[in-house]
Amino acid sequence: MANSSSASEVNSSSATPVESKVDVLIIGAGPAGVMAANALAMAGVDVRIVDKRPTKVMAGQADGIQPRTIESYGLADTLLEDAAQLHMAAFYNPGPDGGLECTGRAPDITPTNARFPFEAILHQGEIERMFLESMEKHNCRVERPVVPKILEITADEKRLRDAEDYAVMVSGDFVKLQRLAPQPGEPETEIVHAKFVIGTDGAHSWTRKSLQIPMLGSQTEYIWGVLDIHPSTDFPDVRNRCAIHTLSGSCMIIPRERDKIRLYIQLTDVDVRDPESGRVDLGRFGPAQLLEVAARSFKPYRMEVKDGDMEKGVEWWALYSIGQRVAERYSVSDRVFIAGDACHTHSPKAGQGMNASMNDTHNLVWKITHVLRGWADISVLKTYEFERRKYAQDLIDFDKKFSKLFSIKPKIEDVVADGEDLVEGVTHAEFFEAFQTYGLFTSGIGVHYAPSAITSPTHQHLASNLIIGERLIPQIVLRGADRRPFEIQDLCPSDSRFKILVFAGLGEPVAPGAANAKGTRAKVQAERTYGRARKGTEMFDVLVVCMGKKETFVHTAVPEVFRPHWSKVLLDDSSAKKQIGGDMYKNYGIGDEGAVVVVRPDGYVGTVVPLEGAMEDLNKYFAAFVRRG
Repeated sequence: MANSSSASEVNSSSATPVESKVDVLIIGAGPAGVMAANALAMAGVDVRIVDKRPTKVMAGQADGIQPRTIESYGLADTLLEDAAQLHMAAFYNPGPDGGLECTGRAPDITPTNARFPFEAILHQGEIERMFLESMEKHNCRVERPVVPKILEITADEKRLRDAEDYAVMVSGDFVKLQRLAPQPGEPETEIVHAKFVIGTDGAHSWTRKSLQIPMLGSQTEYIWGVLDIHPSTDFPDVRNRCAIHTLSGSCMIIPRERDKIRLYIQLTDVDVRDPESGRVDLGRFGPAQLLEVAARSFKPYRMEVKDGDMEKGVEWWALYSIGQRVAERYSVSDRVFIAGDACHTHSPKAGQGMNASMNDTHNLVWKITHVLRGWADISVLKTYEFERRKYAQDLIDFDKKFSKLFSIKPKIEDVVADGEDLVEGVTHAEFFEAFQTYGLFTSGIGVHYAPSAITSPTHQHLASNLIIGERLIPQIVLRGADRRPFEIQDLCPSDSRFKILVFAGLGEPVAPGAANAKGTRAKVQAERTYGRARKGTEMFDVLVVCMGKKETFVHTAVPEVFRPHWSKVLLDDSSAKKQIGGDMYKNYGIGDEGAVVVVRPDGYVGTVVPLEGAMEDLNKYFAAFVRRG
């Protein structure tokens, strides 16, 4: 269906190409790719991942991990061990004496219900390393350096509808992998027959180009430099995130791990554009010049590299102009998908690039897993583009507003600089309001998926504060048997299973004929109907959340169907010294009548149904996308 070379090239190698089969082939081992490979490998999926780079990223690139992303992958402890944390943001503008003055400080993360109320900062190479080490435990490794040459998809609709068919690259429908550095005796060319392919190969994606998917949007006129340094400075907020507007340009500080900082520095056309071609020319500007521009913005404060040694003090630098584009579509035939920078590009000002990329594949891989296990109909894969493309478009719309506010000069009444009336600039109040307004979006906590086959808001009123289509709200709950406190998100990991949270409501869960008993029957019927486990993994994990007091609660009174293991019974009460926990029903907006909450494998609330009639509602929800028979 799509190819970048003639088919005759497949046999041009001196060695006969080998042929292989795999469930999922991932092209590109950046953050989105390794996140996808790790999740699929953990789920027992036959997956391979290839990358044209001989090694992973060693420095620089993306670095900000937002609260929602910290929650999602089970790597929080490893991440937070090494990462810097951003808890406060400071805002600087021109002062009355011509220098800088701090015009305000605020929490870096504005949502009040964030489990991790900060942004974690660690360079992309270290993020990749965490996933690579986790992949190793599941015998999955990145194959390097490998370059794909041809991609084709069968046009046979019957084969495309059959999830077991290697519909990509079969009988001439193939991806050609050319090994740049084959080992002795190893063929240079391999033909891989895959059921699904995920292209996570960056902004210049070979996968996207092979599929002939256009990027929609434009390039802005703003040009920025980025500089990772070991600083020597007397700037008071150097260990906080800073947004700095000056008459000579804008600048941003991002504190980094191990005493480093990142500077985003606004540049002018004169600085970096070739006057003849109009293109950004890296040869016209370097780290020394970037630091000079930054130093002007920080006056009267000093901003230098440690010990004045540019070679040792500068770890990484780059120049870029802001492109704000979204791919016209995210998949072809529900067999080949693109994710991350391959399908959206934007500025790094709000720290969304790596987060958006990893959350793309976080959204996709559980759906592919369910299709491969025979649990879900292949049509569920259409919800990937439905959910993530809208998010990307919202991100671009936000980025246009935020990057413009960041890039234009500050507004100062009755001041003219360089012949320019600054009354038309941006005020601190305007910028600060935008920063706080978009806090839910940038943190990832407020990302909302619209109604679809897997997101049904029909009974939203039963859990008024637990928004269907948004992530599960963090909450401390007690384990009923031993009263040990747990974070509910830790009890609902992203392990490819749906979590069924049965809020038993007021009264004894064993009351015969009560709504709770109907909830029990609903759970049993749902598992009988949809819980056809494959590879030893069940589709559902059921937890019951009871009302009661830790002093008198008896977890064995809960019906056995809810406690296949003693750890599955939870209690909505505070810890022994009443320091944490309690009010889960209240915080979720669930009344005494209880409810059943379905949490999708990616941590988003899929639906809420009443205990009364739960069997019918659960069956209706799952029937919309689960494969029968």
